Amino acid sequence: MANRGQKRSEVIDELPADKRACSSLDFRPSTSNSSAQAHITSTPDPNDAETRDADMDTTSSHSGGSSHSEEDHERDSAYGSCDSDDADPRQSSLRNYQRQRSSGDHGRLRSVLTNLSEGSESSAKLAALTQLCEVLAFCSEDSLSTMMADSLSPVLVRFARDESNPDIMLLAIRALTYLCDVFPRASSLLVGHNAVPALCQRLMNIEYLDVAEQCLQALEKISHDQPLPCLQAGAVMAVLTFIDFFSTSVQRVALSTVVNICKKLPTDSSAPFMEAVPILCNLLQYEDRQLVENAATCLIKIAERVSHSQEMLDDLCKHGLVNQAAHLVQWNSRTTLSQPIYNGMIGLLAKLSSGSLTAFKTLYDLNIGSILKEILANYDLSHGIFSPHLVDGQGNQVYEVLKLLIQLLPSVTGEQDAQPQLLDKESYLNDHPDLLHKLGSDIMPMLVQVINSGANLYVCYGCLSVINKLVYFCKPDTLAYLFKEANIASFLAGVFTRKDTHVLVLVLQIAERILQKVPEISLNSFIKEGVFFAIDALLTPEKCSSSIIPGSNGFQLPLEVGQKTASRTTLKCLCYSLDTNESASTSEAGECKLEKDSVQNLARHIRTSYFTQELDESDKGLTDILQNLRALAVALDELMNKAGSDCSTHGEERFYNLLHQIMGKLGGREPVSAFEFIESGIVRSLSSYLSNGLCFREKMVPLADYDYCHVVERFEVLARLFPLSTDLNGGFTISVLIQKLQNALSSLENFPVILSHSFKQRNFYATVPHGRVTSHPCLRVRFKREEKETCLRDYSEDAVSVDPFASLTAIQGFLLAKVRRKVRKRTQSAGQSVEPMEGVQLQIPLNATSVQGESSWMVESENMSADFPVMQEDRAKPSQSSSETVEVLQPRSPSQSLSENNNASVEPGEESPSTRVVGSDSCFSASPHSRDDSLKLAFYMDGQPLDQTLTLYQAFIQQKITSELEINSSANLWSQVYTITYKVATEPEDENREGSQDPLRPLLEKTEAHLLYTSYFRSMLESELVSDVDRSSPTYATLFLLKCLEGLNRCTFQLMSRERMHRFAKSLIHNLDDIKVIFLSVPQNEFVNSKLTEKLEQQMRDPLALSTGGLPLWCNQLMDSCPFLFGFEARCKYFRLSAFGPQKALAQLQQHNNNNPGLSRDRRPLAAGSSPRKKFLVSRDQILESAARMMDLYSNVRAPVEVEYSEEVGTGLGPTLEFYTLVSHEFQNSGLAMWRGEHFSCMAKEMQTRHSEVVSPLGLFPCPMPPPMLDASNGVKFCEVGKRFFLLGQIVAKALQDGRVLDLPFSKAFYKLILHQELNICDIPSFDPELGRTLLEFQALVNRKKIVLESGVIGASFDACFRDTKIEDLCLDFTLPGYPCYVLNANEDPKMVNMDNLEEYVTLVVDATVRSGICRQVEAFKSGFNQVFPIEHLKIFTEEELERLVCGERDFWSFNELFDHIKFDHGYTASSPPVINLLEIIQEFDYEKRRAFLQFVTGAPRLPPGGLASLNPKLTIVRKHCSASADVDLPSVMTCANYLKLPPYSTKEKMKEKLVYAITEGQGSFHLS
Repeated sequence: MANRGQKRSEVIDELPADKRACSSLDFRPSTSNSSAQAHITSTPDPNDAETRDADMDTTSSHSGGSSHSEEDHERDSAYGSCDSDDADPRQSSLRNYQRQRSSGDHGRLRSVLTNLSEGSESSAKLAALTQLCEVLAFCSEDSLSTMMADSLSPVLVRFARDESNPDIMLLAIRALTYLCDVFPRASSLLVGHNAVPALCQRLMNIEYLDVAEQCLQALEKISHDQPLPCLQAGAVMAVLTFIDFFSTSVQRVALSTVVNICKKLPTDSSAPFMEAVPILCNLLQYEDRQLVENAATCLIKIAERVSHSQEMLDDLCKHGLVNQAAHLVQWNSRTTLSQPIYNGMIGLLAKLSSGSLTAFKTLYDLNIGSILKEILANYDLSHGIFSPHLVDGQGNQVYEVLKLLIQLLPSVTGEQDAQPQLLDKESYLNDHPDLLHKLGSDIMPMLVQVINSGANLYVCYGCLSVINKLVYFCKPDTLAYLFKEANIASFLAGVFTRKDTHVLVLVLQIAERILQKVPEISLNSFIKEGVFFAIDALLTPEKCSSSIIPGSNGFQLPLEVGQKTASRTTLKCLCYSLDTNESASTSEAGECKLEKDSVQNLARHIRTSYFTQELDESDKGLTDILQNLRALAVALDELMNKAGSDCSTHGEERFYNLLHQIMGKLGGREPVSAFEFIESGIVRSLSSYLSNGLCFREKMVPLADYDYCHVVERFEVLARLFPLSTDLNGGFTISVLIQKLQNALSSLENFPVILSHSFKQRNFYATVPHGRVTSHPCLRVRFKREEKETCLRDYSEDAVSVDPFASLTAIQGFLLAKVRRKVRKRTQSAGQSVEPMEGVQLQIPLNATSVQGESSWMVESENMSADFPVMQEDRAKPSQSSSETVEVLQPRSPSQSLSENNNASVEPGEESPSTRVVGSDSCFSASPHSRDDSLKLAFYMDGQPLDQTLTLYQAFIQQKITSELEINSSANLWSQVYTITYKVATEPEDENREGSQDPLRPLLEKTEAHLLYTSYFRSMLESELVSDVDRSSPTYATLFLLKCLEGLNRCTFQLMSRERMHRFAKSLIHNLDDIKVIFLSVPQNEFVNSKLTEKLEQQMRDPLALSTGGLPLWCNQLMDSCPFLFGFEARCKYFRLSAFGPQKALAQLQQHNNNNPGLSRDRRPLAAGSSPRKKFLVSRDQILESAARMMDLYSNVRAPVEVEYSEEVGTGLGPTLEFYTLVSHEFQNSGLAMWRGEHFSCMAKEMQTRHSEVVSPLGLFPCPMPPPMLDASNGVKFCEVGKRFFLLGQIVAKALQDGRVLDLPFSKAFYKLILHQELNICDIPSFDPELGRTLLEFQALVNRKKIVLESGVIGASFDACFRDTKIEDLCLDFTLPGYPCYVLNANEDPKMVNMDNLEEYVTLVVDATVRSGICRQVEAFKSGFNQVFPIEHLKIFTEEELERLVCGERDFWSFNELFDHIKFDHGYTASSPPVINLLEIIQEFDYEKRRAFLQFVTGAPRLPPGGLASLNPKLTIVRKHCSASADVDLPSVMTCANYLKLPPYSTKEKMKEKLVYAITEGQGSFHLS
């Protein structure tokens, strides 16, 4: 809720009520001996009030301190210090001291009691009471006994009634308060001695304000344990009657008392709390958030108590409660409530509307529909509250809105017995059809949007229930309007893919009522959208194809109605999920209200009553558009069959004509429904034609049988649908197809969201595979050897606890050591045989291989490797360990190693040898040949094999998905004991690995490999999208076509450039300028599927989403194959979860919620503890050297690193961000020989010492260096450049890990290299336009020459000129342009470029520029990056998105953004003149001054991803109080808090002058902040 909570409360006090009221530190001995307090009979003195407030506020420091000490104790305990032997003597002495002190306190209490019991004078009583308060303030519970408390209670109550001396009264009540604080059991004793009536009497007749305040504190303590006696004694009205006379902090104490009482209201009384309702309703209008929340809590509890009585509910409504509550839940309310209270207020309205006709009418008069519409429209489902109860919808804001909507619509006839109140509601709506029309117009589209976004089953059922009621009560004209406005027919067709009986019954009821009321418009729409076919499939699934009923694949009904599972944690039946008055136990125990075969009966009734028999005929039920699209699909299939091996231009033009016809139908006047689009088969035909039929083959056929020339040319034709920049028709033709595919995918997909049941947050112990404590439940598994297996031993008959997120490969490694026969001798010999190899590996200084294998740039020469930085010795030790260490390591693939490393429950900053060995640093891992890895295990459960690449949790979930219909919870997953059988695996893991490792490369080389986006075609045609989806299904075809279009959108420039050069070669175009391609790409967000994004968000919010191994398999597979389907924010969360684990992901999510208080609404901490931070001291004079030392220490530590500058006072976030900015600028210094644009040469060695930044308008790209080593005359050794790129990779990865922003303008091509994408000639113009354009034109000339020579036409000649100049006259030699020392053909004699060797020249220049000349630098970067975390995790982002992650937002802010995301405080408001002037000045700044302003305030010149909204802490503008004239002072900042202290300058010009001076001269130190 980004728009809520922008106004900050005047007073902030977040302590619990019991800590706010009082504690032992409230007592001040220095002031307790004052003889008397002044009588206050009028308005209290402000100074006194402030003094008392300050005294009460001292509890904050005390509470905060105790909390801190508890955290320190827990942290110490975590390291085991409290269990050491050294701690016993200290604990023993501490216990002895406590006993002695308790004994002394007990003696002093006896003495005080004796003095108070004697009939002494007032002064003696004051002294005794003062001493008593001192003792109670500092003693512990052990110092008191029940007998002592019982003796003190009547004495203190008697003195509290003594009106003759106010000081005695005050001290007695204070002693009562301290007594309850230190000895909670004293509350019952005080109640027995009538202390509550005495305190209430003092509050009802206030003579002394300090006495009344002390009474409030005492009642607050007593009400904790004794709420009923307080209620009966009239404490509610006593504390509320004169509440306006007290300060805000005291008012909070008073309301805390009422909250304590209302939380435990009895069932047999009403009057004592009903008279407080007017005051509580009035308190809802106060500005203090805590007061409003406490008052709201009281009213919520009162409404729950009286919900059974219509009369009492009407009484609640008499005092404006409905109006106040409706105002508080409005989106733009000035008071921001916490999430539980906000949901409770919506629930309060639901209860009032349920039982009170007055509330019902009032809500309609308030236009509640628009309020709820605003809530649903702005409530981001992806940021729903983190709650284990989300599985059944409880605690979800949307769910509470649905409950209110259910109560705003009377029950449908037949749902329950008609009651007079329900009849009155129905009569009221019948008399006011305009109200129902307005409600439907506001709510119906939003409910459809919620369901389409992938809501869980309970929310979906609630939305359908509301829609069902709306359809029932709406008039035909209103229903006709809503039917068209919300596209109900298409919506219903999509909901038919749900497999729950309750949902299907509701959908059928809605369809029937629509057909009854508006048959003239609904019948044809139901046929067009596929509703008719969906209903027909419920009755005769064998007649319908799988494409007609999306996702059903032969529809089967779920479990029989009333059938229950064996688990004790069965979820609440949907029939009772929206009840507001029934208790949980009643609804959970109730039987399902649906009858057996209700779905079939209702479907049969609709089928026979509303649809004619003619629709059964094959063509009668099909629309014209569907038949036309089918004809085009058939034509495409015929075209593919005719094409064969013929690569003719005629086939291309025919395909282009068919594409235009298809686009004409999809974008025509008559809309094409998702059902028509899917059922026509056009998606399958397009996918088949583009891939030459390869995408639907279950098994890959030898690729040599397919001519990929067809694939490339067909994609070139498809690329022509992208508009050119000169095309002014508007809109994207291809966008129509993308939108249809997105609608089809949302309708087709049926990927399950599997949410875990709530479990206690405690530690669990997993025996397998690592024997360690986890924070999540473990699975109970019994491993059993297969009966016929003789090579293995039995493991154990007992069930063992297994880490559910351990990979089956890791479990295999654990079991092999237990069940393998005679394995020790073989293992030792294997380990001995590999030792020499390991020794060789350890000589390589950089522990920096990439995930895919060893880095080629490292193995240069021995003298070069000596110059690389040496890593820490402890990282080399695992490789030198004994055979016992080798025994633990299991051979695994790189992806498996990464998965297991990410799933390991290692705390941030904690070093785990096993984790480090099997991580990304593969050169120090055990070699695959270091042990006998020929023995593999195969696992089976219920006779089905388990996929070795999955975690155990994923494997179990996959088994459930294949055996069950729809999974709503994995609650019963933890209560079962599973049996897994194992045997020796007989089949090799990858049968055709060698034969199919890279089969496309030879073929693509034949088709101008340097012009093709080869990696895209390989990944598109060879990768499997989702294993759960059958390749023949329409879902798979839709996913494949979307993947094709998204990839085409990214490589259209390459394909169109190739097509233009092909046309130039055939003399279809004659001017080289016409080769230039300018086109408009489709925005990347058009490829995002909102439904799948929400499903992934729901899954990642689950408590078990501790790693990507805890997600269903489809999440990981779709993220791997089609990441573009998910929104950028969702992918960022997935990236953090997979790369950094749950601690970092939750911390990042909590940071996001802290920036958006409306989203979090006082959400509880998501992580048990924050990561320990590391401090590092750097020198400004040696930035790169300091960065290298920091990476040596902390590159492999997950804890965030904060920077402190030498001889400066600043530390924390601001200096750290500035450090990364300074490092970024250092890496851009010319002379480092890292980037293009420096243009250093053999004759320009002075470039190495110059300290200006590299000028590269299109971004930084590595400077080419010839392999294997440079000419000695160059003076630049590659090892130095390699070190810098290695360090750069570490810096970039650490910045991503810690959430820092860099100021490194990498080029798009360099980001492609980071993402493991191949570069070709078409990428060169992106960083060097002149060179790229020239090379493309040279290649076009080469192609034309080939065509002319291959034509065989006698007398054909070729004009070998480049822009009217012969190639020979260009005087080009075989050196790299701009780098004369880089000789392209070093092994040959120098020669000049002519037309005969022009193709060789182009090939060598392209290779030197984007391949061999930069490959070692790129490998060095990747190796350094892998030191922090595997670079493979970045592949889910595009180049533009990766730039946002690394460098933050490029765009700055608008004026409105400044108002929305900047906080004004401490003397400034949004309307203050200095604030207005500041915002106008910032808007007037140019690009460089805005960067300087950002760096001055935050430490970084760019905003983090997400812009100002993501800045944490928020940018805050406060008033700077100046000693003299404000125009003299300069603004100052606190970069760690993003805090700008701005003097109130007299004029805007003076402010601009001082601000510009500060941001330009105030950089570079943290001495004055």
